[in-house]
Amino acid sequence: QVQLMESGGGSVQAGGSLRLSCVVTSQNRYCMGWIRQAPGKEHEGVALIDEDGRSNYADSVKGRFTISQDNAKSTLYLEMHDLKPSDTALYICAVTPYTCVSGSWSNLLEQTYAYWGQGTRVAVSS
Repeated sequence: QVQLMESGGGSVQAGGSLRLSCVVTSQNRYCMGWIRQAPGKEHEGVALIDEDGRSNYADSVKGRFTISQDNAKSTLYLEMHDLKPSDTALYICAVTPYTCVSGSWSNLLEQTYAYWGQGTRVAVSS
């Protein structure tokens, strides 16, 4: 049973920073991503990273968020800077034991995941 455990969420003021972490209990982590869901809205792909470290981001977070992985710690990270109230959401990490689909490099929504975490909440106040 693959488990994903997120942490690092919290409440910050606009312009602040947070680092989210996600420990994944599986060695088969070929494509990993962060997805967020704002209150009353659909899931939105935020960023993804493959086993070679290649990454992609939603336009809304480019230049502010950085996705990374530490294979030795089986951990996925999301560094978030210059946070905005529009970033308020439940942030969920997800993983699939397959290579990221080719379409995900132009559209994050093309990527589907086999395993999802429960999420960690981020609230940004103005």
